Amino acid sequence: MAQQYTPRVQVGDVLSITVSSLNPEASAVFNLPESQAMIQGQGLTASANPLAYQPGYVVNRDGSIDFPMLGKVPVAGKTSSEVNAYLKDKLKAYLKEPAVNVRNVNFRISVLGEVNHPSLFLINNEQVTLLQALSMANDLTIYGKRENVLVIREENGKKTFARLNLNRRDFFSSPYYYLHPNDIVYVEPNQARVASTDNTYRVVPIVISAVSAVLVLVSVLVR
Repeated sequence: MAQQYTPRVQVGDVLSITVSSLNPEASAVFNLPESQAMIQGQGLTASANPLAYQPGYVVNRDGSIDFPMLGKVPVAGKTSSEVNAYLKDKLKAYLKEPAVNVRNVNFRISVLGEVNHPSLFLINNEQVTLLQALSMANDLTIYGKRENVLVIREENGKKTFARLNLNRRDFFSSPYYYLHPNDIVYVEPNQARVASTDNTYRVVPIVISAVSAVLVLVSVLVR
């Protein structure tokens, strides 16, 4: 089985951070205004518009965020849980029994090709497998090639490409079984789909020509 993937915060990420404590009024200082509050969700979610602006704290080029009262907080290279623990420890100086919820709202994946609902998906819980991603896209169509699913990933400025066979057991141990932020999953069409498309391209011009000829003949007879 593949090792579970835990994403780490990177420069340019947007972190949704909510703070609560025994004193709600004191906690409010550390939260974004309600008008900017992010819609909270649990588990895997297919956002209606994942490209829409997601309010939160943007990770600066120096790997930090500007947080109320605390100033610059280093977050790059940390997991959301580590950022959570760090903030909770620092906030003890201002709040009684603080509780912190940190979520990276930049975790998006694209599922394209021969699936029933190709789209860009926002992952709220920062964990998603390839099978779960395909499920979010309502599974492969009857024309999808299960033995040749392509995953495109960018790491350290370089794109990597992996082709996975969903019918093989070793698929579960692949480093691409757990998806990373901004991964692209592409399901290729099988030969039946390719042949069907080719036939369509061949038949359509013939049909158009036939219809045109009929219309010309009708116009002549009407005269």
